[in-house]
Amino acid sequence: MDPFERSATDKTPYVLLDPKQGRLEVRGCSIHENADRFFLPLIEMVEDYAQQPPEKTLVKFTLTYFNSSSAKYLLDLLKVFDELHASGKSQVTMDWVYEEGDLNMEEAGEDFQGLLDFPVKLVEVP
Repeated sequence: MDPFERSATDKTPYVLLDPKQGRLEVRGCSIHENADRFFLPLIEMVEDYAQQPPEKTLVKFTLTYFNSSSAKYLLDLLKVFDELHASGKSQVTMDWVYEEGDLNMEEAGEDFQGLLDFPVKLVEVP
């Protein structure tokens, strides 16, 4: 599987899925009008990745904002990683990065932390 990279726009985040490095990075703002068109192909790629993952997988989110439709797909995406972690094929960890004082993103990270079985580290940056 080749790496996948998508540039950020005003409404969509930057995405990098690097199968060889065992890394998914999503950063920016996620406020698409049709979140399914953005996330469903990504979820399919992650499902393919989960068939032959490396020993360790790092998921890193650095979001400044996401809307409610994005939240649903983010959770769907993270559930694929949760299943991968539970299968024992790959040790999945997540860094949820948010700006200092951004209580909305901090709380979102805490919410995901409570919903997932793999380790989620909240990382506050200045």
